[in-house]
Amino acid sequence: MTPKLFGRWQTRIFLLATVGSLATLPFYLGYWGVKDNLVYFWVLLYVGLLGLGWDVLYNFLQKFLWDHDWPGVLQLFAAIAEGVFLAALIKLFGLPHIPRTDFDLTSFALHYSLVWVAVYLSSWIIMRLLFPRWRFRGGEWIGKWPRSN
Repeated sequence: MTPKLFGRWQTRIFLLATVGSLATLPFYLGYWGVKDNLVYFWVLLYVGLLGLGWDVLYNFLQKFLWDHDWPGVLQLFAAIAEGVFLAALIKLFGLPHIPRTDFDLTSFALHYSLVWVAVYLSSWIIMRLLFPRWRFRGGEWIGKWPRSN
């Protein structure tokens, strides 16, 4: 089953809060990136917030696809567009807690790419192994589902 909008939102929030936070830790601790800073978690928050809006668009666009699904290659192109949009937004205007003067594109690209790959692989592999019913519920975690006998 193709994820519904609320399922997309719930899955995005869950994966960014868990897998995305784990992927952000090495940057926050200063092992990767420019310096140890909370800015990486702020970037993660903005990825999630902007992603909720992107999901509305993706949900609309997938209705025009022949199988009403969003294939992996389109997810890659969407991730690139999301990353470029967020980087441009930070570089041109800055965001609260992310000053544009301290913005480092290389660290952003490395952080965003690692988070995206970790979340993508988790949604395609880990989620299907650990939560086999997740896809059949339209990606929803919270809600009422029919009881199985």
